[in-house]
Amino acid sequence: MECPLCGHLKVHKHGKMPNGVQRYFCPDCRQTFNERFETLYHHRHISPEQIRQVLQAHSEGSSLRSISRTSGLAYNTVVSIVRAASQRAQQVHNAQVQTVPAQAVSADEMWSFGQKNRSNASPVN
Repeated sequence: MECPLCGHLKVHKHGKMPNGVQRYFCPDCRQTFNERFETLYHHRHISPEQIRQVLQAHSEGSSLRSISRTSGLAYNTVVSIVRAASQRAQQVHNAQVQTVPAQAVSADEMWSFGQKNRSNASPVN
């Protein structure tokens, strides 16, 4: 495992938290962290299954308040989960999607824009 703080490759197991999550120690930066560090589950007191359900409902188009009501979670918790997932997805996107030519994306967007306008436009005499 790699230290998420300094990138050191040799970290050591450093006990477990009361909830059973493994802790690690980095001898380089002398910091401890757990396996959930820098994930959507870090500092959250809800199960990964609840987080998955919130994100699934959000991706299906449910409103944040509706998700809050159906999941039994506070509205601010739902907003926090969605915001954290969005930021993480943006980081992954920025790191991975770098070789897509802009012309191909622009042409595709122009085509869909043109099709939508053409179907809604009335004929001009």
